Amino acid sequence: MFGRLFSKSKGSSGESDGGGGGSDPPSEKVWLEGCKFSDFKLGPILGTGSFGRVHVAHHTPTGQVCATKSLSKASIVKSKQVLHVKQEKSILAKISHPFVVNLLGCCQDDQCVHLVIEYVCGGEFFTYLRSTGRFDEATTRFYASQVLCAFEYLHSMDIIYRDLKPENLLLDAKGNLKVTDFGFAKQIDRRTYTLCGTPDYLAPEIILNKGHGKPVDWWTFGVLIYEMLAGYPPFYDDGEIIISL
Repeated sequence: MFGRLFSKSKGSSGESDGGGGGSDPPSEKVWLEGCKFSDFKLGPILGTGSFGRVHVAHHTPTGQVCATKSLSKASIVKSKQVLHVKQEKSILAKISHPFVVNLLGCCQDDQCVHLVIEYVCGGEFFTYLRSTGRFDEATTRFYASQVLCAFEYLHSMDIIYRDLKPENLLLDAKGNLKVTDFGFAKQIDRRTYTLCGTPDYLAPEIILNKGHGKPVDWWTFGVLIYEMLAGYPPFYDDGEIIISL
């Protein structure tokens, strides 16, 4: 079931299959070819999710500091998310951009599949926004421009992200944003009909189930800009629910 999940995909060097549009050029990343999980010395836990944990890690053969996202195979199968995990890995292997948390390698063992990703040391954007309360226009414009560049790049490759929110943005050492968590991302031809996302950020066409495409990312982009300026999203509700059908 997982046998072909971690073969290196065409395009993993970061070269785009489509036109670049107005987006930034891809950033270089070092692909850890043929890495094994035993090659990594794990550090502190950065976060936990439905399927596993993210650790700071040290790749012993190269000395590179990175992060490992370890996903339980049993949990993935039980939740019927095998296709989603394969899709996430496939997309991450094709892309490389300064404002995206890039995939560096992948491997698996009997219990888990492991995505090796960039270590982003600046912390969570969500925490920064909540501690600040809200941003002025200049700060909002700065962060919005970086998300815009990331989305232009993804859309040039016909990839929609579909889950933009402060929780899915990280800050690097220089204070720049990086988009993370591509669990809902999808490469499309025209439209898709999957109901997924976070209610506060869902575009109307997703809720109406009439098919959606790249414009849903610009809807969430507008919601994010509003939230940065106001300190809360425009359609706020205390009971947040994650939707995925």
